[in-house]
Amino acid sequence: MPRAIRGVLIECDPSIRALILNIDSKTHDIIIEELDDTHLMIDESKVDYVKVQLNKLLAENTFQHADGEP
Repeated sequence: MPRAIRGVLIECDPSIRALILNIDSKTHDIIIEELDDTHLMIDESKVDYVKVQLNKLLAENTFQHADGEP
């Protein structure tokens, strides 16, 4: 019997796609299908988790000026 999984279509650039693949590599339960270079189908229940993890990764990789510098 076929099994259906609710998913959400995510459109993103290749760099964000790579970050999502990295997040998924730890648990292997986020990505349902890799459609192409800019589209992923992810588990609907994992959308908020992916957003939080992406924000953490992007914050870590963002340059922060030292105090007093423009």
